Amino acid sequence: MKITKVVCAKGRTGFYFDDQKAIKKGAKSDGNIYIGEPATPGFTSIRQAGEAISVMIVLENDEIGWGDCAAVQYSGAGGRDPLFLAEKFIPIIEKDVASHLVGQEADSFKRLAKDIDTMEFDGKRLHTAIRYGVSQAILDAVAKSRKMNMCDVVADEYGNTVQDVMLPIFTQSGDDRYSNADKMIMKGAQVLPHGLFNSVAKLGEKGEKLLEYVGWLRDRINQFKPYPEYHPILHIDCYGTIGLVFGNSNYNAMADYLETLVEAAKPYHLRIEGPMDSDAREAQMQDLKGLREEIDKRGIPVELVADEWCNTLEDIIYFADNKAGHMIQIKTPDLGSVHNTVEAVLYCKEKGIGAYQGGTCNETDRSAQVCIHCAMATHADQVLAKPGMGVDEGYMIVYNEMNRILALRKAGVGVK
Repeated sequence: MKITKVVCAKGRTGFYFDDQKAIKKGAKSDGNIYIGEPATPGFTSIRQAGEAISVMIVLENDEIGWGDCAAVQYSGAGGRDPLFLAEKFIPIIEKDVASHLVGQEADSFKRLAKDIDTMEFDGKRLHTAIRYGVSQAILDAVAKSRKMNMCDVVADEYGNTVQDVMLPIFTQSGDDRYSNADKMIMKGAQVLPHGLFNSVAKLGEKGEKLLEYVGWLRDRINQFKPYPEYHPILHIDCYGTIGLVFGNSNYNAMADYLETLVEAAKPYHLRIEGPMDSDAREAQMQDLKGLREEIDKRGIPVELVADEWCNTLEDIIYFADNKAGHMIQIKTPDLGSVHNTVEAVLYCKEKGIGAYQGGTCNETDRSAQVCIHCAMATHADQVLAKPGMGVDEGYMIVYNEMNRILALRKAGVGVK
């Protein structure tokens, strides 16, 4: 089944682009708006509306495979590609990407996705967001051409099986970490709450505010758990702020602090994402590895989750090989083509490192759905409820897509 046309439409994401550098420098919020001058190139304000591009690949039988180009909330930070603006990049997709795809057979997700992932424009690889969205559309087009579920296409091409039970869903709260935690508890989210501790002001000068929050969260779960067996994992994203308080390479002090968090979290298991941000890939790997070794030596039951400076498939392989943390967030838009996400999850599982197939609040419903197919085909250890920070919408999209996959496969639909 040949590709005959590529059509683009400008879209909105489920959240915003935020200038992480300006926020870390202490930008103040006024309602939902940050006040001050941006510090990252490309930003016209510290927070601005997220943009997406829907890419629709038309097949010769008029079936349409589609996906959404989107970039992470903190674009331009931690070694990532710059701000993704739809009007700037639609012409590239409609001209250069389309000319590459039109006339090709939609017979192999892996082949077509790798072609797009290595394609260059003006001597550079395409923006990660373009590679991300176009590869989603390719996967959907190949699935329609082969009359299969997207997850079954991935599993078939990678010699894997499709997960036959629900994957744990990680919900993110944004700054509304109290009322949103209540939503997560009511819905029985298996991993919560994210927390957005992205400044020392939120963490506390000695980490006291996070410690207080963990205790509150523990008590809230105990009081309002939706069923007696409910026992979620507490996964808190600290955006490097623990390192800002205690020192990125002061593993003893950070381990001491993490031990107090573990005690406050009991009986719930604790994960800490991004304890430090060491401003470069090598330094970040070394510091995460060093802290992980200190924690493991002491037997502290906390998992460290790598995020910053671990953006590409090559980065993930590097961090996994060096055991820089216990789990790696595979931040799907940062990896470009979704075949890289597939390969990253499979590599982490091969190395015994937790594979958290994440992403960003600044995605769309469509990118979230396609990612779930990739996760089900690779048996990711947890997936992110996305997009948005409102809990309900992102959780619904991811939860419902997983259940549709399970129901269709149980009925024998779309299975090779």
